[in-house]
Amino acid sequence: MDIEYYEILEISRDADVNEIKKAYRKLALKYHPDRNQGDKEAEEKFKLVNEAYQVLSDPQKRATYDRYGKAGLDSQGFSHFSDMNYEDIMGDLGSIFESVFGSGFGGFRSSARRGRYPLDTEVEITIAFNEAVFGCTKEVDYSYKSPCSDCNGTGSKDGKKTTCNDCHGKGQIFYRQGFMTYSQTCPTCQGKGTTISNPCSTCNAKGYEIKKDSIKIDIPEGIDNGNRIRVARKGNIDESGERGDLYIQTNVLEDDHFVRHNDDVYIEVPVFFTQVALGESITIPTLRGETTLELPIGAKDKQQFIFKNEGIKNVHTGELGNLIAQIKIKYPKKLTNEQKELLEKLQESFGISSSPHENHFEGVFDKIKSWFK
Repeated sequence: MDIEYYEILEISRDADVNEIKKAYRKLALKYHPDRNQGDKEAEEKFKLVNEAYQVLSDPQKRATYDRYGKAGLDSQGFSHFSDMNYEDIMGDLGSIFESVFGSGFGGFRSSARRGRYPLDTEVEITIAFNEAVFGCTKEVDYSYKSPCSDCNGTGSKDGKKTTCNDCHGKGQIFYRQGFMTYSQTCPTCQGKGTTISNPCSTCNAKGYEIKKDSIKIDIPEGIDNGNRIRVARKGNIDESGERGDLYIQTNVLEDDHFVRHNDDVYIEVPVFFTQVALGESITIPTLRGETTLELPIGAKDKQQFIFKNEGIKNVHTGELGNLIAQIKIKYPKKLTNEQKELLEKLQESFGISSSPHENHFEGVFDKIKSWFK
């Protein structure tokens, strides 16, 4: 059964950011392990509360979840706490609690997850409008971190590290206030848990070196600006050989004529005022060719005409959006004497209908004059 994040936080689907944060604070305190030691049910609820908050507090993740559910988050490479063990969750909650309770709150950071650098890495690529619409193959250059070969990732020239005397290897200094546990990064070892007396000159005690690589990836049809593609096990490498994932974020260039909004595409169509008066049929471009726009007589400026299934294929569902053609009526800036005569003759041919304001305002001028008598 799919998890319902709004029900977990006990809020409505239109809850704003403050309501989400308030509900999270309440439930996180209720099911916090310090208050429910040995209670497995509270432990599971605590996990779900944090998973729900991680998704609903992030505008991009929330929008994806609202539209496609949890399956949509999985397809875009967003990670979930449901795939982690309890120790992993405790290690990753520091940043979440910090955003809610303030920078002083950090009691959930675990030494099991502490490392010199995160395993996942990210790179941005820029693609053309048509490449995003129809998909393409790209070769992506990126860099990643790997343990220093000279010091085996220790940062120490002789490979020796000493447990920090201040934090006793935990990387953080903890203190309690009531049932809450607070912590701060150890200022002595900067959160590493160890100190080095003989730093490696190759990596300057960082413990890693930067390596470059390239990879060919298939850009799926319909990808949008800001979407991310996850490439498994192409991220940073830690001292144990574990490797993270590479995330590729797409920046899509704009087109000179087509404007994208989700899966729909807009195009502005300039038409001359005589074409509107005559109700002509005109040929307009589409993403995949051309189509005919039938102008109704008397069409209005900025009037829109919808062409079904002529838009962009949704990257998740495969459904096609629409093409929306918006007309922009053009009028001549200058007229020759001959053109003026022709227009005057045309106006006269319509009779009284060529001066509709005369009938519309009949008697109004006399009425206004009477107001000042």
